[in-house]
Amino acid sequence: MFHLVMRPMVPPPLGYTDPFMATQRWIAPTATTPEEDRANWSLRPRDIAEYVGQSELIERLRITIQAARQRSECVEHILLHGPPGLGKTTLAHVIASEMGSSVHATSGPAITRGSDLVGALTKLRENDVLFIDEIHRLPIAVEEFIYPAMEDGRIDVAVDSGLSARTVTLRLKPFTLIGATTRAGLMSAPLRSRFGLVHHLKYYPPEELLEILIRSAGLLEIPAAEKALLAIARRSRGTPRIANRLLRRVRDFAQVRAGGTIAERTVDEALALEGVDALGLDALDRAYLKVIGTTYKGGPVGLEAIAATMGDDAGTLEDVVEPFLLQVGFLARTRRGRSLTEGGAAYIGVPAPEAVSAEGALFGGE
Repeated sequence: MFHLVMRPMVPPPLGYTDPFMATQRWIAPTATTPEEDRANWSLRPRDIAEYVGQSELIERLRITIQAARQRSECVEHILLHGPPGLGKTTLAHVIASEMGSSVHATSGPAITRGSDLVGALTKLRENDVLFIDEIHRLPIAVEEFIYPAMEDGRIDVAVDSGLSARTVTLRLKPFTLIGATTRAGLMSAPLRSRFGLVHHLKYYPPEELLEILIRSAGLLEIPAAEKALLAIARRSRGTPRIANRLLRRVRDFAQVRAGGTIAERTVDEALALEGVDALGLDALDRAYLKVIGTTYKGGPVGLEAIAATMGDDAGTLEDVVEPFLLQVGFLARTRRGRSLTEGGAAYIGVPAPEAVSAEGALFGGE
């Protein structure tokens, strides 16, 4: 016979977060589900005229594409790097559309052997685009196949082994390789140097995100006030993917609770329900700041200590949480560890760290 013993509920330690929170956050810059990925396709621009933002890159691409058309050549190889969710995949499809060609998409982790790359390259038609996401994760052995393909339009394939070994050269049709990466520093120098056009994608200001949301709301047939869409844009962490995701969450809330119309108050209520505040920070961001501000008196503190206190992975915090906190100026990385800035300390309502206060006094602050 079994007896059920009821234990008193013990509150979680300070800063504890759900271990699944990091991958299920509404403000995560990566797609959370395959269904969301499919939903994003319907909102992506089809040509360069519809693309919003990244004005410097778009101007460079306009010139490159027009010149390639006039010479009846393919566009030179392009490397796009920057945070996730800013439109690297979308740009690859836009470029292919402008050139009247097709996109063959794959990723670095999916290409484990040279034969995988050979298969991808040999099925390309003239002027097609081969898009490799997370290209920094290509194995070194596979990179050796890419070099002659990018420079000379050929692949050298080893046939047999031992005394009967020989090399067969396969000629490729002219193509454009577009590589995308969130960590350009992890790419090998020989591979990076073979791209003709290299560009870093920047975060979007709220004004450009508003343009994207107006277009998305029109495609989704959502009646929304411009002020309401601007409120969503300001919470979107400079990332179009997050902006479109929050728009869909607000649409669902408005449909059930607000008669289907999105007003500024509806946005506040809907995103408060999701835990996203006016600056775009969520529960995991706030827990991270509170751990530094209360447990470690504002820092400096090592990342491993923060991760242990929160019960989370240090790599997840570094890749998922810290980039936006650094962007908004709430966090400082120093040689001694992580510290809150004056803005970060004020946000969670704790005194600024002594190091920050001393630095302000040194440069004339109060």
